[in-house]
Amino acid sequence: MQSIDHDVMRHALDWIEETRPWLCTIVGTLGSSPRPVGSLVAVTDDGRQVGSVSGGCVEEDLLERLRAGAYSGHRPELVQYGVSAEENERLGLPCGGRLSLLLQRLDREDHAWLRVVLSALDQRRCVERHLDLATGITVTTPVEHFTPLVIDKRRLSQCFGPRTRMLLVGAGQLAHSLAELGLAMDYEVIVTDPREQLLRQWQGPPVELVQGMPDDVIRERASDRHSVIITLTHDPRIDDMALMEALGTEAWYVGALGSQRTTEKRLARLRQLDIPPQQLDRLHAPVGLDIGSKTPVEIAVAIMAQLTRLRRSSPAQ
Repeated sequence: MQSIDHDVMRHALDWIEETRPWLCTIVGTLGSSPRPVGSLVAVTDDGRQVGSVSGGCVEEDLLERLRAGAYSGHRPELVQYGVSAEENERLGLPCGGRLSLLLQRLDREDHAWLRVVLSALDQRRCVERHLDLATGITVTTPVEHFTPLVIDKRRLSQCFGPRTRMLLVGAGQLAHSLAELGLAMDYEVIVTDPREQLLRQWQGPPVELVQGMPDDVIRERASDRHSVIITLTHDPRIDDMALMEALGTEAWYVGALGSQRTTEKRLARLRQLDIPPQQLDRLHAPVGLDIGSKTPVEIAVAIMAQLTRLRRSSPAQ
């Protein structure tokens, strides 16, 4: 669940008080697509908009159609974009791309499910909305794991999950670069370090800085399945303590900076501390894709590339 989607539903909930906004969801793509399935945009008849389903051209065309009364809003409707080469060129869609959008007109009866979803996200829980395409009625169901969007002739089922939290252990230069990229890719970034002077000298982006022992911070802030934990200090006294805690949590990704030789030494130390083999197998080390990166920015790119590949290949993320 990206924060922009949280904003979409928050604005939609507010707009319901004064008007009947439209909630538009990408429910299918074919070929290249500027936004993934599940992306949302909310618009009002007077032109307010939050979220995105394209680079902007689709939204402009959609708003024109809504203002012209092309859709009644009595029940959810499917709309296709990119059905011809001429439309692709006019709207700026990638070559051959096609979008299927589901348009739903919201009213005060949608208060309940919107509040349930927003509450679940605030509590870092997953929830599904089930939209009856014949009646427009929505019900919600709590779920343990994130599930892919499913639509058939009768119902849309869409899961919403919390924003992925990235905890960086170590406030050095690499953390600066990684925090920048993490924020740009919509992660919630927290930086922790037991060394107060490094936190005082932080010159990275405005993220939450937490001083404390890494195992305590992990236990309190990044132990659920929607968490990413990466150790960056090069200090075994800090990194090893963090990894001992992190590998025993539900965090979906645990990574550690270091060369192959450093990684082998680290694994040997963790084995001596009786960390179970199945937990050690979860460790991504050396962290990131092997792209020959050397500088902090290059290493940060390699790490974010690995995270992106894993998220795209896992239906639970």
